Amino acid sequence: MQRIFWRYSVLFLALCVSSAAGAQQVLTWEQVRSRFEADNPTLLADKMNIEESKAEEITAYLRPNPTFTLSADGTQIAPDKGVWQPFAGTFESPGISYLIERRHKRQLRLESARKATLIAESNYNDLKRTLLFDLRSAFVSTLQAKAVLQLAKDDLAYYDHVLDISRNRFGAGDMAQIDVDRLELQRVQYESDVQTAEVNLRTAKIQLLTLLNDRSPVEQFDVDGPFDFNDQIMPRDEFRKIAVDTRPDLKAAIEAVDKARTDHKLAVAQGSTDPTLSAWYTHNSSTNNPFAINTLGVSVSLPLRIFDRNQGEKLRTQLDIDRNQRLLDAAQAQVFSDVDSAYATLNGNMILLRPYKQKYLAQAVRVRDTISFAYQNGGASLLDFLNAQAEYRTVQLSYVNLIGSYLTAAAQLNLAVGRETLP
Repeated sequence: MQRIFWRYSVLFLALCVSSAAGAQQVLTWEQVRSRFEADNPTLLADKMNIEESKAEEITAYLRPNPTFTLSADGTQIAPDKGVWQPFAGTFESPGISYLIERRHKRQLRLESARKATLIAESNYNDLKRTLLFDLRSAFVSTLQAKAVLQLAKDDLAYYDHVLDISRNRFGAGDMAQIDVDRLELQRVQYESDVQTAEVNLRTAKIQLLTLLNDRSPVEQFDVDGPFDFNDQIMPRDEFRKIAVDTRPDLKAAIEAVDKARTDHKLAVAQGSTDPTLSAWYTHNSSTNNPFAINTLGVSVSLPLRIFDRNQGEKLRTQLDIDRNQRLLDAAQAQVFSDVDSAYATLNGNMILLRPYKQKYLAQAVRVRDTISFAYQNGGASLLDFLNAQAEYRTVQLSYVNLIGSYLTAAAQLNLAVGRETLP
């Protein structure tokens, strides 16, 4: 008895583990975004640019290395003995020299490197902004495909219900065989809609899994979220203000102008003269002066900047300031263009959606149900019923697609603004 109990216990646990392994995971938008930021390989690779730029800050702030020299001379072969005496009368002189950088060159190099890091961070955030739009679009496409699939299944179920009633009418002699055949042939269209919707849903999930770098089977992955629209949004100028303060590509353009100014200051500083200080100690065992065997010496060397005063870099960096300023102007114009275009698209979708929600959806249901009831009771023709059913399906599908277009336009506006301002 105890063995049977343990066998059933082990079987039950195995079934539980198998069920948990094959359970479908349903993610919200916040969960999808968190997993994307943690696992997307493109985003993670670009983030390494920031770390590399920070490493360049260390290099930029390094001091010049001192130089050590050692010279020896005067080793002689004794002529009277005909042998070599290695250290007889040898002159030894170790010395050290160091380049002194003037005009804050080291500090300017560090400042330029730090501004390059800020640009790398802004470029990373801009890439993240673009990829998040792709992720949001894939998320919306999945929700839209789910809504279309559900609509197709509901239409098929409703049609099957009418088809069952029609078969009963035929059995009672109240309906012709040709009409039943036409209804059954029309069912193929609804089956095709369901199959197409299932394929579209799988394709949308695959695209979403690719962005998440997730190898889970499609059957074990799903998303959930609101699939509706909000007809109240801020004025366009508010979105413009947020975009100017938030857009990372605009920040990168501003930081590029600032870095170009710092690079010009560094180029001017590089044209200045940097002295090299040297000091040495001398041991001269062969000198005739017994008090001059050990001596100390110092020197200063100054390069004469007669021909090369870094003129080319000074001119190039000055031109680079102007070039980056023009790019900043173009970036600002692009920001306003993106916001205006996305806002117009979103507003256009809202204008189309309002009458659907207020009137067309209810009308389509009312017309379909009325004609269907009349047809089932012999008060409407088969053609009237098929037309009413087709009109209902067209209105419902148009509404679902408009919701998808609205949510995609909202994501486009978030992309134009630089952060999520619309759900």
